[in-house]
Amino acid sequence: FKMLSKMYGTLKSGAPLKRGYTLPRAQMENADVARIINSTEVQSVLRPKMEPPKKAPMKKNPLKSSEAMEKLNPYAPVKKALERKRREKGSAEQKEMEAKVKARKAASKEYNKKQKRGPDTFYKTLMKAFEAKAKEGAKKDEAEAEEE
Repeated sequence: FKMLSKMYGTLKSGAPLKRGYTLPRAQMENADVARIINSTEVQSVLRPKMEPPKKAPMKKNPLKSSEAMEKLNPYAPVKKALERKRREKGSAEQKEMEAKVKARKAASKEYNKKQKRGPDTFYKTLMKAFEAKAKEGAKKDEAEAEEE
C-alpha cells in the first residue's frame, strides 16, 4: 500500500512519482440525495411540477366508422337504409330505380339519334364537297375536248 501511496498519492497530497496527478475526489460529501432533495430549503426554490399536455383523441375516419359519419351527417343512416332497400330484389324501391335507369337510357338514345349521326358524318360531308368540284372539273374537261 505504501508503494501505491507513492505512485498515486493520497487525497491530501499529490503523487510523488507521477507529476500533476491527483486522486479523483467524490463530488458530494453527503450522498444522501433523497434527504437533500426533499429538504425544505431545496423544495422552496423549485418550480411546481408541470402537468403533461393533454393528448387529442385519435380522429376516426367517417367513411369507415358509422358513428363518426352520423356525427357529420345525421341523414347518413337513413340514406344507407334506402340504398339497402334499392338493392333488394323485388322491392318497390328497386323497381323504381330500374324505371329511372331505363328512362335515362332511352333519353340518351333519343339525344344520340338527333345529335350524333355516326363517326364519319364529317368525313362524308367533306367528300361530297370534293365530289361536286370533281364533277364540275370533269364537265369543263369534256367541254374543252368537244371544242377542240
